[in-house]
Parts: sequence; C-alpha cells; structure tokens
Amino acid sequence: MSQLMAEATRKMMADNAGEHVPLGRWLRVMAWGVPAAAICAAAGVAARADIHVGVLGALLIGLALLAWAVLVSGIRVAAQWERGVILSMGRYTGAKGPGVFYVLPMIENVRFIDMRILTITIPSQKVMTRDNVPAEVDGVLFCQVVDAGRATTGIKDYQFAILQYAQASLRDVVGGLSLDELLSERERIQQAIGQALEVRAKDWGIHIDSVRLLDIEMPEDLKRMMSRQASAEREKRATITKAEGDKLAAANLSEAARLMAETPGAMQLRTLQTIDGLGPSPSNTVLLYPVELVQALTDFSRMFRKADSEAGKGGAA
Repeated sequence: MSQLMAEATRKMMADNAGEHVPLGRWLRVMAWGVPAAAICAAAGVAARADIHVGVLGALLIGLALLAWAVLVSGIRVAAQWERGVILSMGRYTGAKGPGVFYVLPMIENVRFIDMRILTITIPSQKVMTRDNVPAEVDGVLFCQVVDAGRATTGIKDYQFAILQYAQASLRDVVGGLSLDELLSERERIQQAIGQALEVRAKDWGIHIDSVRLLDIEMPEDLKRMMSRQASAEREKRATITKAEGDKLAAANLSEAARLMAETPGAMQLRTLQTIDGLGPSPSNTVLLYPVELVQALTDFSRMFRKADSEAGKGGAA
C-alpha cells in the first residue's frame, strides 16, 4: 500500500530525473588513497630498517594525511547533463560543469541541477467550460532548466512551482472556452497554456518546451447525447447525399430519354441490349413483342380518343 501511495505521489508531482550520481567519489578515494598507501609503505620500510619516526613524526604524518583528505574532498565531477551551482559562504558565485571541478572545502558548497528536459505530469483538473459544462482535463508538461543559478536561487522548488502554475493556467484557459472549442481546438489550447507558462517560467531560468493534453473526460449522459447528435448528423448527411444522387440520376435519365426520343432506332438498340443481358440466365422467361406495335397501338388510341372527342362536340352543337 505504501508503495502504491508513493507511486501516486510521484505521478502527481514532477517526475524527477533522479538524484545526483556522485561520480567524483572514487576520484576522491583514489586521490587520497594513493598518497596514504605510499606513506604506509614508507613507514613499513622504515620500521624494517630500524628507523624510528617517533611520536612527533607520526603525529605530523597523521596531520598531513588529514589535511590532504580535506583538500581532496573538494573534488567534484558533474555529468554531461548537470551543472554545479556554487555557493561561497552562502553567496551564489556561479555554476560549474560538466566534468571535473574543485570547490573550496568548508567555504564553498555545491548543488547539482539536472539540465535535461523534464517530464511533469499535470493531474486531472475539474474545470467548468464557458457554457457551464463540467469536464476533467489532464496533460503533460515538458520543460528544461536553462539557467541553473536562477532555478536554484530564484525559487525554492521549481518543479513544484511549475506544476502548480501549469494546473492554474490549464483551468484558466479551459474555463474561457466552450465545450465545442475544448474538443476541437486542442492545439490552440496547448499553445495558450505553454505561452502563459513561458512568460512566468523564464524568470525562474526555465524554458517550457511544450504542453500536451492527454485526456478530456465528460459526464456519461453528455457523452450519450453527443453520440446521438453525431449519429443524427451522419444520418442527415447520408439522406442529403442520397437525395442529391437521386436528383442527379433523374436528370441523367431525363436527358437519356430525350436523346432516345430524338434518335431513330435508339429504343430498339436499348431493347436489344437489355435482351442480351437477360439471355445468359436460364431462369428468366422473356416475352418479345415489337416496339413498333406498341407505338402503333398508342397512336391508334390517341386517334380514337380524338375522334370520339370531335363526335361529342358535333352532337352537342
């Protein structure tokens, strides 16, 4: 349980890049150990040669080794991604590294700052959009220390401060947008949050690389309504597309009928093509009759109706 709580706390806070690795420890051990080993070896040779150093000599040797240990303790090594912030009697005097450098023991103090890009998790924030819709938004922030001195002396805990400022900026930006803008203009929201952070973070010696929104959570009933709205919108587009297709097909059919009516023999050719398409299927029963017969019967029907109409007019007169 304690491990899970620690992991949750680490995710809520800045994702630290790790503690400083004491690369200069073995260098200090070697710098002190080699002379000490040489003195011990010389003392052994003197003892075998019956040369008595005496109490005063042993005391001087011990003091010399102690002084050398104090001097050697000032050796420091900074990794390629680190800078050592030097405080001389409590006053900031500059930053050193990467590589080997020296600090005065008991006078200067060093604090190592990671200069790599840090990944800071922005926990889920409950916000209310401009149109009064509740939402939960979380994200991730990428930043980098560019001035180790200001990041150390200008603010107590720059990672915690950046995290808190990012949360506040996220709530401010999202609170000024509607729900549709929150869902559709993610890139603009990220840029707005990043610009608000950059204005403040540059005073702390920190550069904001980018801000990314990870997830946007909304109430379940709102999700269902949005799903129905999207479904209705797609159905509307499908109906409009089908109607436009029917309109275009009707116009093409009307144009084809006009061309067939104006071209002699076009209907016969179309009929032959239709019969040819039906021929390979053995399950079709096709009854053929001349098209001219249909046209003749149509003309005869028109003539009969016309004659009957004229006879009716004459009898009425």
